[in-house]
Order: sequence, then structure tokens, then C-alpha cells
Amino acid sequence: MYVCLFFIVYFCYPYPRLTKDSPSFKDDLDVVKFICKDFWTIVFKKQIDNLRTNHQGTYVLQDNKFLLLTQLSCTKQYLEEAPKFLAYTCGLIKGGLSNIGISCSVSAEVPIMPTCKFQIIINRT
Repeated sequence: MYVCLFFIVYFCYPYPRLTKDSPSFKDDLDVVKFICKDFWTIVFKKQIDNLRTNHQGTYVLQDNKFLLLTQLSCTKQYLEEAPKFLAYTCGLIKGGLSNIGISCSVSAEVPIMPTCKFQIIINRT
């Protein structure tokens, strides 16, 4: 229980503190770059390896050595089970963007171990 409270307090509340001293974001791409650089560095101690976009609200973040998957075997043995380890990170991304004021959906896939891709689709209203 205390571990859960620690994660909620530590990971859900730093966004206002992280973004308080930075200039306001011009567009969605600036926000996603913030997630790739600052947020990812704080949570996983490294930046995202690759960011791709179609400039229409879809972003793909690729991490070639995702921390939560590096402890698993790099063979195909755990490839089907690996997406279960990404659900928490999808929630962190979605919660962070929601706190900044962006409504989105986040999904994840594991093409090969320990590489993972997170797809962010910004909801336009």
C-alpha cells in the first residue's frame, strides 16, 4: 500500500513542478518532446531513442532498451507476455499528458525484446 502511494505521489504530481519553470508549449509536438526528454529521463534515467510523427496527432516513441523489459529474456519466449509490462507506462504517459491538458490514447507493442514502441494518438475535439 505504501509503495502504491509513493508512486502516485511521486509520479502523478511532478508534472506541474516540471513544467512550472519551462516556457509554455507551442503545440503537441513540443509536449511530446518534453515527454521524450525530460519525463523519460526522470522516470527511466534515459531519453527515448526515436520519436516519429505523421504531424496529424499520431506519435510513436521507441525505446530500444526499455528498462522494464531488459530483465526478461531477449528470446521469443516472453514476447507474448511483454505487453503486460507496458500497461503501467502507458498509464504514466497518458496521465502526464492529461495533467498538461492533452486528451489522448496510448498503446504499446513489443516488436522484439527489449525494444518497445508507444503510440500516442492525440484526441482532437
